[in-house]
Amino acid sequence: MKDETLALHAGYTPGNTEPRVLPIVQSITYTYDTAEEMAKIFDDPTRSLCYSRFGNPTVMAVEQKIAELEGGAGAMCTSSGQAATLLSVLNICGAGDKIISLADTYGGTTNLFSFTFKRLGIETVFIDKNASDEELDKLFDERVRLVFGETLANPAMTVLDIERFANLAHRHNVPLIVDNTFATPVFCKPIEFGADIVVHSTSKYMDGHAVQVGGVIVDSGKFNWANGKYPELSEPDESYHGISYTETYGKLAYIIRARMNLMRDFGVYPSAHSAFLLNLGLETLPVRMRQYHENGMKVAEYLVSNPEVESIKFPALESDSDHELYKKYLKGTCAVISFSMKGGKARAMRFLDALKLASNEVHVADIRTCILHPASTTHRQLTDEQLEAAGIGQGLVRLSVGLENIDDIMEDLKQAFEASK
Repeated sequence: MKDETLALHAGYTPGNTEPRVLPIVQSITYTYDTAEEMAKIFDDPTRSLCYSRFGNPTVMAVEQKIAELEGGAGAMCTSSGQAATLLSVLNICGAGDKIISLADTYGGTTNLFSFTFKRLGIETVFIDKNASDEELDKLFDERVRLVFGETLANPAMTVLDIERFANLAHRHNVPLIVDNTFATPVFCKPIEFGADIVVHSTSKYMDGHAVQVGGVIVDSGKFNWANGKYPELSEPDESYHGISYTETYGKLAYIIRARMNLMRDFGVYPSAHSAFLLNLGLETLPVRMRQYHENGMKVAEYLVSNPEVESIKFPALESDSDHELYKKYLKGTCAVISFSMKGGKARAMRFLDALKLASNEVHVADIRTCILHPASTTHRQLTDEQLEAAGIGQGLVRLSVGLENIDDIMEDLKQAFEASK
């Protein structure tokens, strides 16, 4: 089925006389006819539902839908996008290990990798996406466990050369994890280009309405976890009676270990009601993404021609340095535009304050137009060197174009440019 159909029907098929709309199963626990039957689940929780820290029927339906949209073998929802990134790495990393990440990742991810992981004994090496293969190959040693990047970097809006970095990772027998939040599976399916694991902050375009925080991890089911580098997946797990995930679950080894081990211990599973709301957003995702693209293009073309704009990053523009990568990997783009204004930070702040329709808020990828100044908000904790590596100057503004009438959006931008002079 195509994306529009999957968005409406994947994950839940009602039986005779059952609800047409995905129901909310608002229950923590589940009952069994015999004590023996319940006991067996604690040998293998995938046998059945046992407790809603592991799985819930409403959430599981949404997990299946997202997995099918991404072309993956399985998925696990989390309580936030940050939790999805955290667990995607911790599932195969521990103290003494190393990860390689693109330098232009989202500020929250950079903080997680630079500071929290460092305290956990996990080292992160940040790389320039334009570095040569020869330079990058030299960074790999026996400690490296994965490569991480974003399809569309937030807020740098650079495009990841997925195929290139997948090949790089696979040459060294490690997986590529891709954050596909901004592109969504409607515009890019990273697994088709070699990515092994995909993560999302579902709080963004997937939800669309800014009503609940969430995340998801999607497993392609294609990586060979039994290659000798990942004993946590291939060797017996003492916390589950010596089970080997690769031997028992095959292509689902990664995502099942994430659920049975990390979700068990961290408990960052979303509520059934949150999954229900997310599903409502997913049902209209393909339709909304096309309109986001159309509105975003019109605003980007206006900004390119505006003499008050010093530079703009929007890969759908033919003039953008990543336009060829955009054409290779994306069927369209989100409506997030990063641009720098003449006058630096002071002018950017005046511009934000002058907007009347657009909301000045810490969010992005909403149905409503919103805007912020990354260097003083989402990326405030980064050093000047990290800001430069991420492509974030003091005059940079991140504009998330919404679904309002494009004429109203344009009028608001024009009056704010004039008022902020």
